[in-house]
Amino acid sequence: MKCDQIESFFATLQAANPHPQTELEYTSVFELLAAVLLSAQATDVGVNKATRNLFPVANTPQKILDLGLGGLEGHIKTIGLYRSKAKHLMEACRLLVELHGGEVPRTREALEALPGVGRKTANVVLNVAFGQPTMAVDTHIFRVSNRTGLAPGKNPLQVEMQLMKRVPAAYAVDSHHWLILHGRYVCQARKPMCPKCTVAAYCDFKDKTRA
Repeated sequence: MKCDQIESFFATLQAANPHPQTELEYTSVFELLAAVLLSAQATDVGVNKATRNLFPVANTPQKILDLGLGGLEGHIKTIGLYRSKAKHLMEACRLLVELHGGEVPRTREALEALPGVGRKTANVVLNVAFGQPTMAVDTHIFRVSNRTGLAPGKNPLQVEMQLMKRVPAAYAVDSHHWLILHGRYVCQARKPMCPKCTVAAYCDFKDKTRA
């Protein structure tokens, strides 16, 4: 995908959805962090189902700690790998209280020092909560970036670095939302919906599906 095509690619996505948002439900930075931590290998729909039970009861690091591990597990047991995720979230809450006064830190280094928080989770929090132009490369973004020729790479980090170079600054903050949504609902893994794709003209994918 050439540079002028990249501009048109994102301008088209922006025109269709000027203010994209994460589909995870949250009302605070901590709720966002907790939801993203719980979302590994799970759908946003599944995470939202669990956090609708959890957050009314415990939506701060201290309140999570007060629940205890068993109580936390009971609220999120509908999510895959809930036991390990509960341990990570509990330990993350302990460090947030002890090291950060119960507040979510604003730096990558501090975020990635929390149990269960990897580069992708940190990128989501930095982008969604703090407006930084980070690229949280999940399976959807990885697929779309490679399939379209936007930012080819052999692994998520390579794709992330390519996106950081190639996405125009005007679209950088919202770009990862557009790419996730495009991969989730249009450029799907098994059968991309090319006839309905608004950015097909800029896509390098050779085996486009037909109506």
